[in-house]
Amino acid sequence: MSHDNFSLNDLKRFLEAANVEVRFFRFEEHTMTVDAAARQVGVSRERIIKSILFIGNDGAPILAIVTGDKRVDERKLARASGVEKVRRATRSEVKYFTGYNVGAVPPVGHKMKIKTIIDKKVLNFDKVIGGGGEINTLMEISPLDIKKLTEAEIRDIGDE
Repeated sequence: MSHDNFSLNDLKRFLEAANVEVRFFRFEEHTMTVDAAARQVGVSRERIIKSILFIGNDGAPILAIVTGDKRVDERKLARASGVEKVRRATRSEVKYFTGYNVGAVPPVGHKMKIKTIIDKKVLNFDKVIGGGGEINTLMEISPLDIKKLTEAEIRDIGDE
């Protein structure tokens, strides 16, 4: 898979190969914001997860996953990642490392292996809903499957 764009089909193939149970939701309107996603699926903002790409000062990408009611605390994320500081990735960096556009990034199944840190609050839920590879698609997945598939660390990276 050398193409730059990853699609929903790539994501589905990855999940099937990993034998992970997920449910996809497709909508007419975009689901790029937590509020839009929560409204369209009919769940609380906490059940929606955000998968946000950061770049450490060493140049390596870090995917931070937090519940929809929280923001990523960059200091905590840097500490958890073992770097001095982090910054949010640009649109082109998001595309380059994950294969997906901003607003569509799924929590798993990226173009490259990315160090992933999941906020501990995400693990409070048996299922969470995150980006589904396209801006009008969401996927429901178990946080434990996200952890397993990304070999993520569970840390406290959300803001208070």
